[in-house]
Amino acid sequence: MNLNDQLIAVLNEYKRLGIAEQIDYDKFYLYSLITHSTAIEGSTVTEIENQLLFDEGISAKGRTMQEQLMNLDLKKAYEQAIRMAKSHTDFSMEVLKGLSALVMKNTGSSYNTVQGSFDAAQGDLRLVNVTAGAGGKSYLNYTKVPSKLVAFCQEMNERRQALVDSKNLLEQYLLSFDAHLQLVTIHPWADGNGRMSRLIMNYIQFEFGLVPTKVKKEDKAEYIQALVDSREQDSTQPFREFMLREHLANLREEIETFVQTEGGQKTEKVDRKGGQKTREAILDLIENDEKITSTKIAQTLGINRSAVSKHLKKMQDEGMIRREGPDKGGKWIIVK
Repeated sequence: MNLNDQLIAVLNEYKRLGIAEQIDYDKFYLYSLITHSTAIEGSTVTEIENQLLFDEGISAKGRTMQEQLMNLDLKKAYEQAIRMAKSHTDFSMEVLKGLSALVMKNTGSSYNTVQGSFDAAQGDLRLVNVTAGAGGKSYLNYTKVPSKLVAFCQEMNERRQALVDSKNLLEQYLLSFDAHLQLVTIHPWADGNGRMSRLIMNYIQFEFGLVPTKVKKEDKAEYIQALVDSREQDSTQPFREFMLREHLANLREEIETFVQTEGGQKTEKVDRKGGQKTREAILDLIENDEKITSTKIAQTLGINRSAVSKHLKKMQDEGMIRREGPDKGGKWIIVK
């Protein structure tokens, strides 16, 4: 079975299991996308630390302010991209610059060059030439960036329009991978090109209702090599193949994790037994700390937060517990 057929088969299994229907799936999958994207750029903030940072405003101990701001900025950029993707907003230079400004809002620098001044925090296009690392090949001359970016937007809009009502998942994914490759090859900004390219890839996937693709930090070397190979060979094939393999591996991992958790058990008997034990453990934790968070419960019990949220909702529906106050600063009440 080739990569294309494997992708369709795994996506069908993913859909059959209803993984995307888990409580808070969208939110926590998004947090994972953000964490891995910033990790590729050097951030050491973990997914759990980002959950606490995003949901409860708790700073990660031992992490620099720069790292945390990078993650907070990217979260806001993703939230804006999701809104725009759902309304099928076309790409334009201004749209891309606006998203880049969000990505670089608190970490972008101002530059003064002989060609003029530009500000990465404002989404300004670069006015300098850049290379791909020490001794690397030069990217597109900065004078050609605006026209290339306009052409990129036109091509992507045409291809998106042709696929927006299509059921050809493979072609939709390939378009998103091509957008990633083309944008990072143009390299429109002095900084943040990797995050922006992954964001635009996901933008297209959000628009088509696909499971978004993430590049795991552990696969950074392969990922960069695939970009280099496609650039040097002037072919989309190396990068497309890497992204298909990466997405397949991540989907399979999600499926394996799901079927091993209570939310993914396939028999009523196992689910009922495991669920009862977990509920008892959650009640014990709440009794000891009425302000305990779902993140802390998940960490203590060693299960994913989506499963905890599912249990908490069921326990509230059945009148076992109730929530008093807001998500942040509120507390749990055990109903006697």
